[in-house]
Amino acid sequence: MFENVIELLPLALPAGITIAIILLALWTVRKIYPDRAATRLARQVGIVIVVLLGQIALVLALPISSETTGQLLSLFGIVLTAIIALSSTTFVSNAMAGVMLRAVNSFSAGDFIKLDDYFGRVTEKGLLHTEIQTEDRDLLTLPNLYVITHPVRVVHSSGTLVSCEVSLGYNIDRLRISELLKEAATDANLDEPFVRITNLGDYAVSYQVSGFLENVDSLVSRRTELRAKVLDRLHGAEIEIVSPTVMLQRPLPVDAALVPPFRYSKTAEEASSAEDLMFDKAKLASRIENFQNQRDQLELDIDQYEKDLAKSDDSTRHELELEIAWRKRQVISLNALLEKPD
Repeated sequence: MFENVIELLPLALPAGITIAIILLALWTVRKIYPDRAATRLARQVGIVIVVLLGQIALVLALPISSETTGQLLSLFGIVLTAIIALSSTTFVSNAMAGVMLRAVNSFSAGDFIKLDDYFGRVTEKGLLHTEIQTEDRDLLTLPNLYVITHPVRVVHSSGTLVSCEVSLGYNIDRLRISELLKEAATDANLDEPFVRITNLGDYAVSYQVSGFLENVDSLVSRRTELRAKVLDRLHGAEIEIVSPTVMLQRPLPVDAALVPPFRYSKTAEEASSAEDLMFDKAKLASRIENFQNQRDQLELDIDQYEKDLAKSDDSTRHELELEIAWRKRQVISLNALLEKPD
């Protein structure tokens, strides 16, 4: 039996070498493209290519006749063609859509996006899908093909406008309304407020008040706070809100106002932490991606400084060594943060 194994070893040697090469290629792809947000797509595509080519190479290396090898390759080609044909509308289409999203790069992890009726913060951009976290803290998976075939509204990280629309009667001075709405936006801690008249309806005038919000992390709570401040200001001034229309079917005194009893609230409310609960995964993903980008840039700087150090003279060597040492300490700190991003 031992002699039979010895005789079969030369025949199995090509297949063993091929398997070793495939494993080495997979390790190389994982080494070149680490599991980071910026390189995840290239990593996934590289692994798929290595596996497909490795299977073909393994069939060619098996100790079988050329006729059997041809039959296996033909079978492999038929199966692969059938898989691609059957999944062309799903897998391949979503994969190509994922490549397109990475190329366009209109949004990244942590950004607020609105897609049809879906609104939330991006937690992951994969090869086949995009995951967002909604206001209910739920995770929603959207196929990439769906994302690229529908308009996507992205909230800019540098700030956005928070707006609120309200309908008021024609008997109220528009300048007075504008002043009250601007005051409401200021109460909601929004900068540079302004008011627009969006519609002249049959029964009421539609006003839209907007203000600039620099920290988009508090977008949801600022929208709620703006609406609350608009109610406070208008009810405090005894102005009726007739959104969308009001039809009275009961006799009322001429001076009766359709407003609830007004209660003064605090001028400076505590900042809401609702977003910390709603979008915890999205904020964590954004923080991790920022740390990874900083680390990648520091590693590139270290490589460049080390090249400069090899060509430098004694007058600049000490300064370059200090720069390299400082950046290496920063990389160590970022690696520690990435291990425990919470």
